Amino acid sequence: KEGFESDGFVGNTLIDMYTNCGGIEHARPVFNKITRRNVVSWTAIIAGYCQHGRAHEALELFWRMKQESVEPDQVIFVSILKACASISALEQGKRIHSYIIKRGLQPDVFLGSALVDMYAKCGSVELAREVFDKITTRNVVTWTAMIAGY
Repeated sequence: KEGFESDGFVGNTLIDMYTNCGGIEHARPVFNKITRRNVVSWTAIIAGYCQHGRAHEALELFWRMKQESVEPDQVIFVSILKACASISALEQGKRIHSYIIKRGLQPDVFLGSALVDMYAKCGSVELAREVFDKITTRNVVTWTAMIAGY
């Protein structure tokens, strides 16, 4: 209540605290007060919406973030792909995957697993397999996402 929310570090910490304590409705006003939002601010609020089953709001924020010229990182891509998977938003997931490719990001085990999971949960096992085959390092999450797709 002292106005510290506008400071990025304090604001990001508050967003994380509110989302982890089940208070996403308290996190958004803090996010809105941050004067210089960075990728950490956006990741905290988008991950919070994903964590609370509010994928549509998470996707809306992701596209707004891009409009504000904030470059997403691999962490935010993992969150937003989970949002796509949770609501079977295949076309949005494809757009995000295309953006990942355009950025030249090589999917590590986390991003690769999120892509496989998104495609599989959206009913596109062929695309899931295509991504799976390109992942050089796989773990149990990657294998489980691919197997679950079948």
